[in-house]
Amino acid sequence: MKILVTGGAGFIGSALVRLCLQGTDHSVVNLDKLSYAANLDNLSEVLPNNRYAFEQVDICNPEAVVAVFARHKPDAVMHLAAESHVDRSIDGPADFIQTNIIGTYTLLEAALRHWRSLEGEAKANFRFLHVSTDEVFGSLGDEGLFTEASPYQPNSPYSASKASSDMLVRAWHHTYGLPVLISNCSNNYGAYQFPEKLIPVVVLAGLEGRPIPVYGAGANIRDWLYVDDHASALLRVLEAGRNGETYNIGGRNEVRNIDLVKTICAILDDLLPDSPHRPHNSLITYVTDRPGHDQRYAIDASKIEADLDWVPSVAIDEGLRRTVAWYLENRWWWEALRKRGHKDTRLGLAVGQ
Repeated sequence: MKILVTGGAGFIGSALVRLCLQGTDHSVVNLDKLSYAANLDNLSEVLPNNRYAFEQVDICNPEAVVAVFARHKPDAVMHLAAESHVDRSIDGPADFIQTNIIGTYTLLEAALRHWRSLEGEAKANFRFLHVSTDEVFGSLGDEGLFTEASPYQPNSPYSASKASSDMLVRAWHHTYGLPVLISNCSNNYGAYQFPEKLIPVVVLAGLEGRPIPVYGAGANIRDWLYVDDHASALLRVLEAGRNGETYNIGGRNEVRNIDLVKTICAILDDLLPDSPHRPHNSLITYVTDRPGHDQRYAIDASKIEADLDWVPSVAIDEGLRRTVAWYLENRWWWEALRKRGHKDTRLGLAVGQ
């Protein structure tokens, strides 16, 4: 199968591309505009490969997207290209509206045109998998889980833009017949995650002896999903999911933010016994909370587990240890990002909004 992966140079997208090129016979066309969080170094371990092609294209450019479909004639689309950092969406929502909503619309139109041009088995087997987030469901209280039937209640510009894109995909299926699948996942973590997200922020701050920021009291709860588990789930949904269905993908690893941070600090203590910053939890610093910070996310993944025989394989303790070790062993990767201009600057305080 030839799969068009949008956002294949990003964190989750690159994990998916690596899985396809290492563990399957699928070929991949990686469509990515190479925004600030994209990095072709994420794919260095699987390239060159004659089953891989790269197209530097913005999904908001309709002519360029149509040309990619015409050139490569994919059998399926896995749509991961998105602006994804909540803090950035608070400070600058326009990019999220443009990429996540307009970009998804542009891609849907190109996919519909391509699908309508197919015949026979190729048309019957074509799928468009839209990869989304559990944040579209809003915030949970102390109990309960998000299911595929949970109402949409997005609370940030990011989650609102993803909810909008989910609705567009649903509409293109029901109105035009485009064969689609939608997935909503919990928080991802693992190797190659851009260092603006919580886990790499904590690891790098601890490594360098800088204050480790914790929003508010650190009581917010997230369900953590190892990125390689997510990639395997996405491929499973594409290959075996039922047309028109939505699948929630979670790790069944609910953790308070402060407990997650303390666990990472303990791993740093263990892996860096000679560090002058031990104990690393002494670096924890409580900072102003994110505006509208959702209290709790938790996924009920029973549908994908029962229908598609997928379960997460990496528990949070093992996944965190692997992740911390990867950042310690791959300074070249994140140091290159700093040379490109990435700064550890706090975002998401709604300054100027």
